[in-house]
Amino acid sequence: MKIVAARLNHETNTFSPLATKLSAFGPDGPMFGRAAYDSARDTRTGLGAFIDMAQARGDEIAVAVNATANPSGIVDGAAYERLAGSIVEAVRGGCDAILLDLHGAMVAEVADDGEGELLRRIRAVAADVPLAVALDLHGNITEAMVDAADVLVGFKTYPHVDMYDTGVHAARLLFGWLDGGPRPRVAWAQPPLLSHTLRSATGEGAMQRAVQRARQMEAEGLLAATVFAGFSLADIRDAGVSIVTVGRDQREAQQAADRLARQVWAERDGFVYRSEPLADSVARARRLRQPGRPLLLLDHGDNVMSGGTCDTTTLLEECLRQGMSGIGVGPLADAATVAQAFAAGAGSRIRVSLGNKVPQGLPAPQPAPFECEVTVQALGDGRFRISGPIYTGETWAMGRTAVLAHEAFTAVVSERPMEPLDLAVFESVGVDPRAFDWLLLKSRMYCRPTFVPIAAGLVECDSRGVCSSDYALFGFSRLRRPVYPLDPQVDYAPR
Repeated sequence: MKIVAARLNHETNTFSPLATKLSAFGPDGPMFGRAAYDSARDTRTGLGAFIDMAQARGDEIAVAVNATANPSGIVDGAAYERLAGSIVEAVRGGCDAILLDLHGAMVAEVADDGEGELLRRIRAVAADVPLAVALDLHGNITEAMVDAADVLVGFKTYPHVDMYDTGVHAARLLFGWLDGGPRPRVAWAQPPLLSHTLRSATGEGAMQRAVQRARQMEAEGLLAATVFAGFSLADIRDAGVSIVTVGRDQREAQQAADRLARQVWAERDGFVYRSEPLADSVARARRLRQPGRPLLLLDHGDNVMSGGTCDTTTLLEECLRQGMSGIGVGPLADAATVAQAFAAGAGSRIRVSLGNKVPQGLPAPQPAPFECEVTVQALGDGRFRISGPIYTGETWAMGRTAVLAHEAFTAVVSERPMEPLDLAVFESVGVDPRAFDWLLLKSRMYCRPTFVPIAAGLVECDSRGVCSSDYALFGFSRLRRPVYPLDPQVDYAPR
């Protein structure tokens, strides 16, 4: 059997000012054909799972593309056409099955529903070829996706440590059908609920209970059940929570989706996050500090994995205002400062205008760059291999990177935005993250599996960037309405 597989991942923050060009899709741009296959082998991703399962069966698998980009602004139209086109052309060449590792929240210049449009194009050239899709828990699921896919399964963890397992699940259901088992049937429910990302962590609260119920349904015989938290910082019609189920018949699948949707809706306030003022968060962090281990301050208002610019210094400046020192910061994206550091050389003392260079486009005034004197402690190429549980085995690149030492803080400054999902973002440039009293990370969740074990605790800090949890900062105009919590009185009754 011949299988066409592909990976195309982007979570689009339509409020983010960061451009998403073709070059953003990988440390060296996207990989195609044999290079895509080689780059995905032995990785803990959905595509890595597809390759392993096909090989175990003795099937032929052709990988059209391996492309993933950090969350950022709307995907450039030419980039979308190149990436989607490579998948469609591979399918057009003929195959017996299609396995796709997608995100579910891509917005492109040519399509608000990037994944739905891709699947529509695939169905135009391969109307009846069995097709399975593995998706991110933060996918904004649309009717077009549900109608086109024979199998649709999403992550059940946030932080996302089950990417590989989700790929296995999707492929297993498709192969089971092809090997003579029941044809999967996909159903969907979409309560009018805009979930905050910080309320989609699967280890606590309403989201944990919803995922536990989904797992229970699967244990009782349902082929698959996924609670998609959605990605709320996308001004498109279908942003928000969805429930997708896969059953042996349509009635079974739809009834399960509706039951889960009712549970989620009954606990809808548990999906709403209310930030405290930044100064209060920092003061609380000071009270929680314990000697010997760093305390994490998570700057979720400028979170890389939600499309943040990664260059704001609001949290750092508030920490300094409150008299803190022994601070580790990073990575902070500032290509101009990196260039200045490289020109000066390691060991040089320089005055820098740090961060706040990318216009946020928010109602609040744009902060000025932070002026300070620093020593260039180290310089590096910013490449590292991930050993932690998310994207395990992949090589990522921050661009050229400088370590800047100030009397109160040490900052890892990179050319490109980079999520601190691995200790290597510090260690690859000779910085020990354990050595600080405080670690300021531009992250919501991805940092937690690797940084929480070395930390004394954490405090979430809303610096009110383009990833802020305050929806009042964002002008939603295309989102379906009414939707909770923007419209508190909305009603919902599943079918």
